[in-house]
Amino acid sequence: MKQSISEIVVVEGRDDTARLKMYFDVETIETNGSAIDQATLALIAHAQQVRGVIVLTDPDLQGERIRKIIAQHIPQVRHAFITKQEGVPTNKGSLGVEHASKCALQRALSQVMTPVTNKGEDISLTFLQQQQLIGHKCAKHYRQRLGEKLNIGYTNGKQLRQRLLMFNITPAQIVQTMTQIREEETHG
Repeated sequence: MKQSISEIVVVEGRDDTARLKMYFDVETIETNGSAIDQATLALIAHAQQVRGVIVLTDPDLQGERIRKIIAQHIPQVRHAFITKQEGVPTNKGSLGVEHASKCALQRALSQVMTPVTNKGEDISLTFLQQQQLIGHKCAKHYRQRLGEKLNIGYTNGKQLRQRLLMFNITPAQIVQTMTQIREEETHG
């Protein structure tokens, strides 16, 4: 029996919908790629009011662009993320949700993140540099690992602070997670 998802899941296209329907009893809204229009945004806003929305886009620049557009118009939507590795195609094609395994999709949909409106502790750029998340030769690698551990998806250096604040992740959580990542890599 398929797991039922009560919220409507926003995906990029029909292949993403087909993949989700393989494993879940779910309804989706497709953005048809990054060409998201006002009618689609209005549909997502209505779905948010009626049932709630989870945005699950590809772990690439296009997916991030769609996620940002939706969040600007409907800030209370929730977010699910798959990692880049989970979205890699087995043969040909581009990175995407349509290639994710059942396990990856279950993990993503069970660890949905909700943005907060009253942001907690500020995170300075100096702090992010000290944690080697920006301005360091390993920063990209550390941001990727941090995104996986905190289930906030991959971000580039410019997006990182905003994403951490969006999900009310504290400096203490970042330090703890970075310590864990470094220990795993040292003893791993």
